[in-house]
Amino acid sequence: MRRILTMLFVSVFMLSLCPLHAQETETLVLIDTDMGKIKVKLFNDTPLHRDNFIKNVKEHRYDGLLFHRVIKQFMIQGGDINSKDAPLDAHLGDGDLDYTIPAEFVYPKYFHKRGMLCAARTPDEENPEKASSATQFYIVTGKFFTEMELDKMTKEKGIKFTPEQKEAYMLEGGTPHLDGNYTVFGEVIQGMKVVDKIQFVETNAEDRPTKNIKIKSMKLIEK
Repeated sequence: MRRILTMLFVSVFMLSLCPLHAQETETLVLIDTDMGKIKVKLFNDTPLHRDNFIKNVKEHRYDGLLFHRVIKQFMIQGGDINSKDAPLDAHLGDGDLDYTIPAEFVYPKYFHKRGMLCAARTPDEENPEKASSATQFYIVTGKFFTEMELDKMTKEKGIKFTPEQKEAYMLEGGTPHLDGNYTVFGEVIQGMKVVDKIQFVETNAEDRPTKNIKIKSMKLIEK
């Protein structure tokens, strides 16, 4: 009996040592667009961005907004609060709420490989803290890089890559020059074919699609 109690105590003690974040499940969001559905997961170790995105989703903030900025082999961007029902000749990209989110760089764990969900922001000149937009986000599409190109970035710009980053940028693609400058807070887990369909649409001189691509809805989902 004493042995059983001792084993039970040890088991409870070991469980108490497990970090809480290891037991957390990641929040999933379904983005339903005119061109199909995209499922993303939000990272728990960027809690400010996670909670803000969840809040926006629950308030239906994104429903009806557009992917207003699309650049092939770079990214697709949405979340401009002025984009809902915006005429095709309207300038978009400045619409936002009246607050920002402090930067949460979890680098090099999270970096700008293909499929990452990231927060847009205003330029360094007016935003040296690199604080994020309250609503605008982008999904990385990027391009493939050779090892020589990555080594050149390290030499000329001082950007150092882990073996995992190098492999991802060479085999999956991404936008490595954005690392450490924009918060990465989630990742596409289903629907990259939809993201690719969006990235290859025709755009105008301001990188806005010539035909509106609407976010019909966003909602929290279970696995």
